[in-house]
Amino acid sequence: MATHVDVKHSRRIMGRLGHDKDLLEELTAVAAGEGVTLGRVEAIGAVKRARLGYYNQEEREYEFHEVDQPMEIISLLGNVSLKDGKPMVHAHVTLADREGRAFGGHLAPGTVVFACEFVMQALEGAELKRAHDDPTGLPLWEM
Repeated sequence: MATHVDVKHSRRIMGRLGHDKDLLEELTAVAAGEGVTLGRVEAIGAVKRARLGYYNQEEREYEFHEVDQPMEIISLLGNVSLKDGKPMVHAHVTLADREGRAFGGHLAPGTVVFACEFVMQALEGAELKRAHDDPTGLPLWEM
């Protein structure tokens, strides 16, 4: 059975991230600077290179791979919640190279922005905090 909470829209923040900045770090800085502790995020644009993660369920650890080429951000979707008392952006991204081949996974530090426009929706409701989840080994929301 799914566990859930009710949330309400609070406000929407739109902006552009800095050239040559780390995509995940910049989104996290926006959340922290705007006081967003619960929300969702989406973005489009382009990156110079990417670092993506895949969670190996058997090994219970992330495997990271780097794609060292310019790519378009086809879709970036994620959420904002608290981990260790600070805003944390958890996002997945789909990228495409010049031939239209897609690359995707968990957005990791090391993804460098060429150009990026984002929308962050702040939400109000229950405080969602991340904590270790024994069955998965992941830092999931405590509900």
